[in-house]
Amino acid sequence: MNKLKLSIATTDYDHFRDFRFGLVQAEGIEHTWLNLGHHEVFARFTFNREWDVTELSCAKFTAQVTRDNPDIVGLPVICSRLFRFSSFYVNKNSGIKTVQDLKGKRVGSPEWAHSAAVYMRGWMHNECGVKLQDVHWYQAGANAPGRIEKVELSLPEGVKLTRVSDKSLSEMLASGEIDCAIIARPPTCFLEDHPDVVRLYPNYLEMEEDYFDRTSVWPIMHIIAIQKHILDANPWVARNLLNAFNESKRRSLERLFDPAVSRYPLPWLPTYARRMRDRMHGDTFPFGVEANRATWEQLLLYTYQQGIAHRHAKVEEVFPAGIDTEIIV
Repeated sequence: MNKLKLSIATTDYDHFRDFRFGLVQAEGIEHTWLNLGHHEVFARFTFNREWDVTELSCAKFTAQVTRDNPDIVGLPVICSRLFRFSSFYVNKNSGIKTVQDLKGKRVGSPEWAHSAAVYMRGWMHNECGVKLQDVHWYQAGANAPGRIEKVELSLPEGVKLTRVSDKSLSEMLASGEIDCAIIARPPTCFLEDHPDVVRLYPNYLEMEEDYFDRTSVWPIMHIIAIQKHILDANPWVARNLLNAFNESKRRSLERLFDPAVSRYPLPWLPTYARRMRDRMHGDTFPFGVEANRATWEQLLLYTYQQGIAHRHAKVEEVFPAGIDTEIIV
């Protein structure tokens, strides 16, 4: 039988490389893989659906998959996941010492539907007593002006969001025009050691370990999505793609854990990786629905609360029926 031709677009991840390079095959599928920066991937797929299978920001995914008659479906394949307590950057002159001090302050993020900010706003709102309405929110490019929102929003009543088109969050944070930025990567002002800009939580590693131990939530930033018409016509594609992504990830972790073949030029990295594997119940980067249920449920709640998802969807609604990682080729 002729193989189904699919286009796939992602950033360069080691856990996808064996699949991308053809060392791992998805049965019945011939792929053309585009390796692009993730902002370009998100924008081109969100606006134009330029490829069949794509990396997508979790926040942007929930906005699109919860529309009436959505045209995409998720695969429980994780491109990127990071804890985000390191993502709070504050201007020292604002007097902010804890997250509770953000009440009444000006806080920026690159987009409202920015996954790193979604998780931390949700943590503030649900666990810390700092409601979405307690903060004056700002949206601007991280280190350059001009970044735009890529999905439609329905902001909760009472939420104040100001969009700034001619300045960056880094500039505004350094000057004191905003008090805090929640941002995925360190802003330029922090990297250049601006005397007034610091992390709110320099002990973020300990906080993140404690958070995982307490909640089993391992925040997911980007996942794989597929155009729904492909699965409607070829239901087998979801499982075959998932199997290939799983095998590619398995090979990547095998390289990481084995000091004899590790390709990363850092001392003790395999030792640290094995320590993390033991702490995280045997899998440092699980794919699938059940292995990540606490995280998926939190994501769907937070994006709904924040006016990104159109409804509070259940996990089973956004992935193909019966998809999971129990069957491995």
